[in-house]
Amino acid sequence: MEICSVCGDHSTGKHYGANTCEGCKLFFKRSIKKRLYYTCRVAGCCPVNKRYRNSCQFCRMRKCLAVGMKREGK
Repeated sequence: MEICSVCGDHSTGKHYGANTCEGCKLFFKRSIKKRLYYTCRVAGCCPVNKRYRNSCQFCRMRKCLAVGMKREGK
């Protein structure tokens, strides 16, 4: 079984170029579609895992991009 490259939860397949869970897939899709810009209240080093993935949208988006998620993919 694959794990989500972003948060470590169970992956539902390859989405936007990376193995991700439904939560990270939809977060990325929403962020791209609405052209959202996030900021981090800390120094940009928040943990992004299954438990804390919703704590900091900036760090989650940065990790999405770091694991290879691309705007063009589906």
